[in-house]
Amino acid sequence: MNTAKGAIAFQQTNVVYPNGVVGMKDLNLNIEPGEFVVIVGSSGAGKSTLLRAINGLNRVTSGTVSVNGTPVPQKEGRELRELRKHVGMIFQDFRLVKRLSVMSNVLIGRLAHVAGWRTLLNLWPEHDRAIAMRALERVGITEKAWTKASQLSGGQQQRVGIARALAQEPAIILADEPVASLDPVTTHQIMRDLVTINQELGITTLVNLHFLDLAREYGKRIIGLKDGELVYDGSAKTVTESDFKDIYGREFTDDDLLNEDAKL
Repeated sequence: MNTAKGAIAFQQTNVVYPNGVVGMKDLNLNIEPGEFVVIVGSSGAGKSTLLRAINGLNRVTSGTVSVNGTPVPQKEGRELRELRKHVGMIFQDFRLVKRLSVMSNVLIGRLAHVAGWRTLLNLWPEHDRAIAMRALERVGITEKAWTKASQLSGGQQQRVGIARALAQEPAIILADEPVASLDPVTTHQIMRDLVTINQELGITTLVNLHFLDLAREYGKRIIGLKDGELVYDGSAKTVTESDFKDIYGREFTDDDLLNEDAKL
């Protein structure tokens, strides 16, 4: 198995939720360090389950998920906290603390790296403040550093979410439907940010997307899931309309495209 920084491996991995719903079924999948992977599939196909299994937010029922050759711990504790320190997460609903400044939200990404008493007293080391500011520079929002998160637009909030993940100095970034609630112009800005970060920093990046034209435009590799199973794994350059129909199990509609005039 590839044990280089940012490698991810699923081996006969199954996730069954307490209510009996199958979130993942016999998944075998390897993600190489530095890859940019887009995951597509209908609602309930297992996209979020896949991402959340990587950082231990979803427990594996059988099989394994490994990061850098080490199985993801299946219970809370020091080992799981150490893994999460190196895995950044970007959410559809941003997950910002709205009453805090942008800088304070980004510094949350440094929590695992700084003594708890310092964070409680807001005595962040200068080193960590510099890391947070560089993360804001990456997404072009330094001028908002001392603005309350509640005063930002949706796109600005998501860029803060990306900066917070970057502040962790992660080997892996997981983005769960990061543009689902954004307008088309902002959507492209966020996707370009994620691609640039991947290319310039070499961070292994997995992005769940609903819009098929975005998957084709920004993905390098596309993973298709259906009912928790892997049904497609290939290059974004060669994926076809027929492939998308197989992944979704139906004809796709305008709702599956960000740009209704897009050609697949």
